[in-house]
Amino acid sequence: MQQLPQVQGDAEPGYGPVADAFGQNFAEGSETGAAFCLHVDGRVVVDLWGGVADPASGRPYGPDTLQLVFSTTKGATAICANLLAQRGQIDLDAPVASYWPEFAAAGKETIPVRWLLSHRAGLPALDTKLSFEQVCEVTPVVEALAAQPPLWEPGTVHGYHALTFGWLVGEVVRRVTGRSVGRFFADEVADPLGLEFWIGLPEEEEARVAPLSMELPTRIDPELLEFAAAFLAEDALGLRALTLDGALGLIGESMPFNTRECHATEMPAANGITTARSLSRLYAATVGEVDGVRLFDPATAAHASEVQSEGPDRTLVVDTRYGCGFMLDSPMTPMLGPRSFGHAGAGGSLGFADADANLGFGYVMNRMGLNITADPRATRLVEAVRRALG
Repeated sequence: MQQLPQVQGDAEPGYGPVADAFGQNFAEGSETGAAFCLHVDGRVVVDLWGGVADPASGRPYGPDTLQLVFSTTKGATAICANLLAQRGQIDLDAPVASYWPEFAAAGKETIPVRWLLSHRAGLPALDTKLSFEQVCEVTPVVEALAAQPPLWEPGTVHGYHALTFGWLVGEVVRRVTGRSVGRFFADEVADPLGLEFWIGLPEEEEARVAPLSMELPTRIDPELLEFAAAFLAEDALGLRALTLDGALGLIGESMPFNTRECHATEMPAANGITTARSLSRLYAATVGEVDGVRLFDPATAAHASEVQSEGPDRTLVVDTRYGCGFMLDSPMTPMLGPRSFGHAGAGGSLGFADADANLGFGYVMNRMGLNITADPRATRLVEAVRRALG
């Protein structure tokens, strides 16, 4: 491994290319602070971190630095739903309204749970205008979703439910278990595995969080500019979905995702806060045993990587592939192969499992990239893992 002063950690023999790739991200100046962890056969084989967690104070980025990971959170929420399906508590093909009766309003009575998980329900945005404070209360969002008519005929096409995914799936979890999805995840997933991963961060952990930032490049690729113009146009579905019709923003001095209010609420599609170690450990436990704990049985793990939606995405305006709550290997989100499943987050974070390689992958960072598709830092790490595995 190339020795860089800002990179620390370990890589087992044979995983030097992964350590080099992580270091290269820093050498090229594309990182502020970041961490990466890889589990293979239930144990850590790569554990790296480096850079600065908080440029304002100079606090270094360490292995226990907490990071908000945006849509990488969806993977944790999907694990909860699939775990309940595995236990027979949720039928993925049953109507959502059989668990959440109010959801039947506005012609949604036959939408199955599976369509919530595969972005086919037609509910990526709301006609009801909500404030940031109402979003943090959660109940107003859930009530608005129950009343919302679909924006397309459910099941006919798919479109990324960037924020609504979490509240939709989370409410099904709450109706079935009597616990919020954040509480269920803590009790049934994080605690048994010893994870530092929260959907709704306790106040006592707040000081460990690395604030997010975005540095705009001096030159932006013309194709990216053209795409952004269409994607972010006024009233474009992508902009509505990513900001919940203006209630939330992603960048700027007042980025709401850097606030205590946003960290404390349960936003199960976007405000998960974790470490690379815990993200990797979480996914490793979906395809194998980690210190005596395994989340998914082989059938559930196999189902997780089965395609549910594929092709043009009504929200993201690119081709996407989704399983039952998870992103799958694709040019938009490169993973290891056809039996990989996980989720990327805005700005670059990525967590996934691969059943063939029996691994869990976790990458987190505090400098957000501009890429809508594959973040080059995460992609470099995926390619290095592939080389190391031969």
